[in-house]
Amino acid sequence: MSVSNSNGKPAVIVVMGVASSGKTSLGERLAERLGWPFRDADSFHPPENVAKMSSGTPLTDEDRKPWLAAIAAWIDGLRTTGGNGIVTCSALKKAYRDVIVGDRPDVTLVYLRGSRELIGQRMAARQHHFMPPALLDSQFATLEEPGADEKPLVVQVEASKEAIVDQVLRELRLG
Repeated sequence: MSVSNSNGKPAVIVVMGVASSGKTSLGERLAERLGWPFRDADSFHPPENVAKMSSGTPLTDEDRKPWLAAIAAWIDGLRTTGGNGIVTCSALKKAYRDVIVGDRPDVTLVYLRGSRELIGQRMAARQHHFMPPALLDSQFATLEEPGADEKPLVVQVEASKEAIVDQVLRELRLG
């Protein structure tokens, strides 16, 4: 885990994974248990990106630049004020994680890992979300799983939501 602030605990947690892996659910539950502010990375997308994804068109790396910069700015704002927070972000490529986690030792990456089959079933069951199931294959094709150098906490999504929350809190020494 990439934590090295004075108390050995993360200031900010970035929850990553493909669509429907459970990022928002985990982020909301962690925020509730810890009393930390929570932001879903979807809320940082400019309207052009939402429109593009809604039409079934994957975003380009160029499309993602202002989105990633906005997430990084939110994280840095928390860190400079001594605050804590949780943000969820697909962060599928290492280059994206380099922008939002980078060399921030007090920002911890939690990677929700699951099979294409299970996550596809979850996505098909979702309502009122702008990411159509057809884009899931594109997400898995783009996914660069975080390596050991990123010191991620890897969590398997097959467990119950509460078990996942408990695991993250225990392993990050926050519970």
